[in-house]
Amino acid sequence: MINDQRYYVKIVPEKGETVHRFQIRRRHIAAALGALAFVILGSLGFALAEVVRARMEVAHLAAQAAVQQASLRQIDRQTENLRKQLQHVQKQNTEIRQLIGAPASSAPANKPAGKTSWVRGQSLRAVAARVEVLSAEGQAISHESDSMRRLAMRVLNIHHLRDLARAQLIAAIPSIDPVDGAYIIGCYCYRTYPDVEFHPGVDLAANYGETVHATAAGVVVANGYDGGYGIKIDLDHGNGYHTWYAHLSQVLVQVGAHVYKGEPIGLVGATGFATGPHLHYQIMYQGHPVDPTPYLHGVPANVLAALP
Repeated sequence: MINDQRYYVKIVPEKGETVHRFQIRRRHIAAALGALAFVILGSLGFALAEVVRARMEVAHLAAQAAVQQASLRQIDRQTENLRKQLQHVQKQNTEIRQLIGAPASSAPANKPAGKTSWVRGQSLRAVAARVEVLSAEGQAISHESDSMRRLAMRVLNIHHLRDLARAQLIAAIPSIDPVDGAYIIGCYCYRTYPDVEFHPGVDLAANYGETVHATAAGVVVANGYDGGYGIKIDLDHGNGYHTWYAHLSQVLVQVGAHVYKGEPIGLVGATGFATGPHLHYQIMYQGHPVDPTPYLHGVPANVLAALP
């Protein structure tokens, strides 16, 4: 049979030593060739599988790199937006300083950092450095903003206190008509009737018993009979101004009482040297009489201009 066919291989030495003879059956040769073919095919298959795996790994790494690149670019955009926001806050702080008259910041202005666009092999370090710089800037600007808020509140409080103080100053300056819209029947001037002398106040027309109001906030320092003035109230406004209300029929406040602007303090009468019911209204400043007329309808402009 073909399968039983045999082959002989002889090895003859050069110098005639013993001849070696090997017997090989055909099926052995076929088995050896089959084994060799299997080994070759297996090696080729393994190599092909390795190539495919390598290509897949390369594709996976490329996809990861693309995702990382997109993430880094997104981080870069976010850090750029954060930088712009920090610059905007810093600009606002500078404007607030200018508005409230605060000294300029001693910290140097932050220079815009360069873009951290994705660069192979350097992107992570670049982004990390960018984020670290922005974090430091953010902390510095946040601290500055806190300081600015405290400073602004302090300045606003000072301004508010100044406004209150100014309002108190104005409230203590005579600025209203003590008998609500009365007209002047006796001027601040020299006159010949009912006597010849300088009249140091104004006489305001009013009915007997009509209410008299304080023309500014102050303290009652006198409320009794004073010669030709009759029953008189003297208010000290604490700023050099005194106001006198004379010829009253009755007083409504006690000496030492604090009164506010517009508060009722007495009633119109005709006591003292008076030809009939009216109110003698007199303003004294630093111990000297001044014309009450400009003060009947508000604080005069020149007086306001002189206030701190």
